[in-house]
Amino acid sequence: MKTEILKYLCYFDIFNHPLQKRELVRLCATTEADLIQVLEELKLAGTCFELDDYISIQADIEALVQERQVKEKRAKKYFDKLPFYAKLIRAFPFVKGIAISGSMSKNVMHEDGDIDYFIITDKGRLWICRTFLVVFKKIFLLNSKKYFCVNYFVDEENLFIPDENIFTAIEIQYLLPVYNQEIISQFRAENNWTSKFINEFERFIDVKEVKGKSWIGRFIQFTFKGKMGDRFDLYLMKFTYKKWEKKFKHFDAAKFNLTMRSNRGVSKHHPRDFQNRVLKEYAQRMEQFESNVESNHVK
Repeated sequence: MKTEILKYLCYFDIFNHPLQKRELVRLCATTEADLIQVLEELKLAGTCFELDDYISIQADIEALVQERQVKEKRAKKYFDKLPFYAKLIRAFPFVKGIAISGSMSKNVMHEDGDIDYFIITDKGRLWICRTFLVVFKKIFLLNSKKYFCVNYFVDEENLFIPDENIFTAIEIQYLLPVYNQEIISQFRAENNWTSKFINEFERFIDVKEVKGKSWIGRFIQFTFKGKMGDRFDLYLMKFTYKKWEKKFKHFDAAKFNLTMRSNRGVSKHHPRDFQNRVLKEYAQRMEQFESNVESNHVK
């Protein structure tokens, strides 16, 4: 359990995010009594630190706890606005399911943060759906991502995510469904490989789901039925792919596939390669931890 606890503490330390005991209990799939016993051993060894029920691997835990509490207050303001934007996205054609990912799914928001939406679409209509949403954001929201960051889409027949690592596993397990929880649960089931990195758990954040579908969205869906819709969706995919190829021509093939994955059933737009940066930092922290453990054994 020591390794499990430190694995999560090291990971969330990348984001200066101390964990509460109740969070560690669910992440480690253990009891509070057993967790406390192991934490006492880790604290005595100087491996982790505790303040007001928060745990961190950093000695300067007070500053981290204060920072997290500020981020939680900021997240509350975003959650207050969430229902409006969730209903807005739900109204667009071919939106099958919506979930919140990123920092807000952990109940925090950075000063320059935004609401990240993970969107599941109808089969074969992902690129029509995505284009409508992106055009709306650019015209009516002046391209602001603050409450409307739509950068990851999959369709209902492409729910499996091939990036089997702790970063993706945590993002999948922390998803907050805001529209059609059933298909978000189906998405998690399709990605049961996440159990290799993180235990399935009940989320503490209670977000009210939006229901129904607008008549405008249904009308547009009817308009793009059949072969015309197929051809238009394919055209939009090819158009966007060529645009991204030109814009990110400095990416090698592996990086482009990871950060800008694009096919009929998937659209991923993560040019900053945040996933790899996090994984590298996580590997460094775990390597340092293992090195410290070996040093202590020698002593």
